Amino acid sequence: MSNEAKEYYEQLKGKKVAFLGIGVSHKQLIHKFVACGAEVTLCDMREMDEFDEDIDGIRELGIAFQLGKHQFEHLERFDMVFRTPGIYYNRPEIQEAIAAGANVTSEMEEFFKLCPCKIIAITGADGKTTTTTLISEILTKQGYTVHKGGNIGRALLPIVDEIGAEDIAVVELSSFQLLSMKQAGDITVVTNVQPNHLNVHKDYQEYKDAKKNLIIYQKENSKTILNWDNEVTREEYAPAVKGQLVWFSKTKMPAIGSFWDMQSGKIYYNDNGEVHEIMNRADIRLIGDHNVENYLTAIAATWGLAERESVLAVAQSFGGVEHRMEFVREVAGVQYYNDSIASSPDRTIAGLKAREEKVILLAGGKNKGLVYDSLGPVINEKVKILIVMGETADVIEESVKKAANYDSEAITILHAQDMEQAVQLAAAHARAGDIVSLSPASTSFDKYKNFEKRGQHYEKVVNIL
Repeated sequence: MSNEAKEYYEQLKGKKVAFLGIGVSHKQLIHKFVACGAEVTLCDMREMDEFDEDIDGIRELGIAFQLGKHQFEHLERFDMVFRTPGIYYNRPEIQEAIAAGANVTSEMEEFFKLCPCKIIAITGADGKTTTTTLISEILTKQGYTVHKGGNIGRALLPIVDEIGAEDIAVVELSSFQLLSMKQAGDITVVTNVQPNHLNVHKDYQEYKDAKKNLIIYQKENSKTILNWDNEVTREEYAPAVKGQLVWFSKTKMPAIGSFWDMQSGKIYYNDNGEVHEIMNRADIRLIGDHNVENYLTAIAATWGLAERESVLAVAQSFGGVEHRMEFVREVAGVQYYNDSIASSPDRTIAGLKAREEKVILLAGGKNKGLVYDSLGPVINEKVKILIVMGETADVIEESVKKAANYDSEAITILHAQDMEQAVQLAAAHARAGDIVSLSPASTSFDKYKNFEKRGQHYEKVVNIL
């Protein structure tokens, strides 16, 4: 255990600590903090009788509870207040507590302060989970001990005392986590930036500023990986980079960075004039050009840490992340795929463009204030049967019908009340050789806790067909 971690845990004794929400990281931290002698209070929007298995093992710890409408009361009386990413940092109660002197923090903020090893921090509107996973897989193949966490994997603060100086932490960070971050990684990766989560953020500028924190708080010896093909990262983020700037692109070869030559199908890394061939597009097992971009990002992030052979081995063997264009099963010659992670139009567009054949698409969910105009034309091009549900059902249908390439005889649009009916409709209309894909273009929060729960429900329904 590092001296910093030892001192951190020792100073918790007698501290009054509030945990806002009972997310994955907080369940582990509550146990850890109680063991260190902290006086813990769990603050949650649910009442005690509304908790499910999430609370198992915590009632027995003897902690205090501040629940329901009392969740945010008197936060200023605590020495530390931990919030989950789902608790909006700029909500009035949080800001009032900060103004009154409360130390509002998060698992990731504390981890960044204490982590003894190199941190690779990844954010972006799309592709960050797959990119985080690819970076972790490549470094693991190279022989590093990798700790994957943040918005993916396990909580890292509870195990910070187990991490060695030569290990590498690979951390995915959402805009909600980054709103309050005042630390950055040794290597910062931004996959892309475009409107997202506008139903929570004050506006698009706040969303962009949150992700930009990973650059603003960098050190001079840091490295930053940015997307040359994305206007925000190229025009707004790049000028703020303090350390080495590395690009990835599929439109031009950067002076330093990775590049996909679409004409030859080869992927390269240009190390300041010394061009290295990494692999062929055909070596990548994952389907879709968006996954080539994910590999370009991972190559740029791991350059100097991993050999070409490690990248190639992962490309040829890695089959994808759960709920991301994941194959579920084949029934009567029909293949069913789970792309529940696609909670925005852009994610669904990327998945559809990865397909050569037309598909049966299940889409819809909670409306988070996004514009769907760009989705309609792609659905008309790539979908034979569209099954919509949830709050965005009508919005998605409208985007299809008002698109210039809409042909009522080329696409069938059906409405479903829920996931069960959507899958049943798909199965009834599908023929051998068809592909059915859940790719909602919307968040899950109208009916599910998160996109994982939505994907799991979809797979359950498909598996009982």
